[in-house]
Amino acid sequence: MADRGAGAGRTGLPASIEAAWGLRERPAKGPKPGLSLDRIVGAAVAIAAEEGLPAVSMGRVAKALGVSTMSLYRYVAAKDELYVLMQEAALGPPPPAPRDADWREALTAWARAQREVLLSHLWALRIPVSGPPATPNMVAWWEQGLVALETTGLDDGAKISVILLVSGFVRSEATMMAELDTAVRAGGTPEEFMARHQNTLARLADPDRYPSVARLLGSGVMTQPDEPGYEFAFGLERILDGVAVLIEGRRADGEG
Repeated sequence: MADRGAGAGRTGLPASIEAAWGLRERPAKGPKPGLSLDRIVGAAVAIAAEEGLPAVSMGRVAKALGVSTMSLYRYVAAKDELYVLMQEAALGPPPPAPRDADWREALTAWARAQREVLLSHLWALRIPVSGPPATPNMVAWWEQGLVALETTGLDDGAKISVILLVSGFVRSEATMMAELDTAVRAGGTPEEFMARHQNTLARLADPDRYPSVARLLGSGVMTQPDEPGYEFAFGLERILDGVAVLIEGRRADGEG
C-alpha cells in the first residue's frame, strides 16, 4: 500500500504532483479490473459537485466506485493529494487566447475564463491554496497569463505580481459571488434579498452616526439590479487600469 502521507515520491516531488504529471508507476496488480486514477478522481469530482467538498472522503469515493477504501491507496496516497488532482481535473487547460489581442484584452479573456471555471466548480474554491502552480493545467494557465504580458516591457518579477493580483481578484470575487448567491437563494429573489437588507439597515443605522450609509440607502442604488457580472467587470477594469499605469511608468523610466 502507498504511504498515506503527503510525502515525496520517487522523483523527490510531492506524490500529488507526480500523479498529476503522470510520473507515478501504475500499480502492477489493481484491486479491481477497471479501477484507475482517472476513475477515482472523476468519482471524487462528481461527489463534490453534488454534495460539496466536505462530502469527499476516501471511504465515500470507494463506496461510489464499489471498491474497498484500502484499494484507493494504491493510486492516491491521501485525501489532500486527491484534492490536488480534483482541482487539476476541474480546472482543465485554458481556452485558446484571443488572436491579435493586446495585453489588456488577453489578460481580460484569461481572467474571465478562470472565473467561468471557478463558478462552474464552486467546490474547488474550498480547496486551500497550498503553493505556486505545479500541476500541468495550472502551469498552462500561468503560462498563458505570462504570455499576455510579454509585450508590456515589464520585468519577470512585475509580471508575476500582476498575475497573482489578477488571479487573486478572480478567486476572491468568485468566492464572494458564490456565497452571496447561496444567501440570496435561501431568501427568495435577488430583489427581495436586497430590499430586506436595505430595510434592516434603514432601521438600525442611525443617520446621525452613519450619514454616508443613510445617503446610500436613500439613493435607492442598492435595490437597482446590476447587469450580470457587473461587479467583476468593474473590479477587473480598475485593476487593469492600475497595471496600465505601471506599464507606462516602467516604459517612461526606461526612456529616461
